Amino acid sequence: MALYVVNDDQLKAVQTTTFAQESILERKHLQAMLRQDATPLGEDLLVLCEEFGNWQDSNRRIDLLCLDKQRNVVVVEIKRTEDGGHMELQAIRYAAMVSSMTLDQVIAAHAQMLGGDNAANEARDAILEFLELDSVDEAELNGEVRIILASADFSPEITTSVIWLNRQGLDIRCIRLRPYKMNTQVLIDATQIIPLPEAADYEIKIREQVEETRKVRTKRQEIFKRFWTQFIDRSSKHAELFRNRSTTTDHWLSAGIGRAGFALTVSLTEDRARVECFIRIGKDNAPINKAVFRALKAQHTTIEATFGGELDWQELPTKSSCRICKDFNEGGWKSPETEWPTIQDWLTETAVRMEKALKAPIQSLKIEALKTITGIES
Repeated sequence: MALYVVNDDQLKAVQTTTFAQESILERKHLQAMLRQDATPLGEDLLVLCEEFGNWQDSNRRIDLLCLDKQRNVVVVEIKRTEDGGHMELQAIRYAAMVSSMTLDQVIAAHAQMLGGDNAANEARDAILEFLELDSVDEAELNGEVRIILASADFSPEITTSVIWLNRQGLDIRCIRLRPYKMNTQVLIDATQIIPLPEAADYEIKIREQVEETRKVRTKRQEIFKRFWTQFIDRSSKHAELFRNRSTTTDHWLSAGIGRAGFALTVSLTEDRARVECFIRIGKDNAPINKAVFRALKAQHTTIEATFGGELDWQELPTKSSCRICKDFNEGGWKSPETEWPTIQDWLTETAVRMEKALKAPIQSLKIEALKTITGIES
């Protein structure tokens, strides 16, 4: 957006310039000015130190290391370029390096910037005053590290990366420091462009929802992994079908049934367990899948007699694949763990019976002949 000045009842655009044209340097000028007053970064920050690099085996330095009112350490990376370079990658690396900082280390960093014989006490008092606390005993860092990127402008690569990283739970802000020239005076328009201030609360809510969803998904995956680990161990004592399978965090676990395109799968929903023979020969090959399914279904009397009960034959007309299955409606992954052995034993027994009933009919299928009969091209 342009910056205008009112002149003789008219709006006249102020001339844009660059930091390079005005001989304004990153460290000597921009960094020094923001160290003295960080309000252009859009919030109340206490600048702890500049050029922070108190770690081993690295000569890299954080432009400004700050503290916010919520007791988060804030990494500020500054560029005077028109695209921001690779500042988001640098800042993430720096954030990782300071993520384990303690309050004592924060006080020591600030004391180093203040200097003097009484620097440690002055640093402690300044931090307590900023956080509005009475003693160090009350002061504890949040353990989070935020990032602020300040540059003359940002490339699409940076803005896209920052938006994505924020959606993953990071807290990164982009502050555009755009220089203008009016007569002999240089003006700087400091604007937060990510996240947009008016959308910040909304984005925080979205991020919280994403985080909650991630926690739920992770918890569910832990349940699946534990269930299938127990299932493999338990079923292996009675049958070989899943003996060499690896555990998984998915809601299903598969074993072969002796022919490509056919899988014997055990699966869980919240309140139901299932054993199924899943038919999918090739990719998007619905006609042959349907033909194979119908050929097996024509033998359903013999197959179900061998299985020892009825099976659910699902052609799935709207999908490319088909399945033959049997459900257990008395428990799923939400069942108490004390009930898992009953479910696991049912899955094992049913899978063994289904393999016995279907393996020979599947292996004897003349798939090429079925293609010819049904007019399907090879």
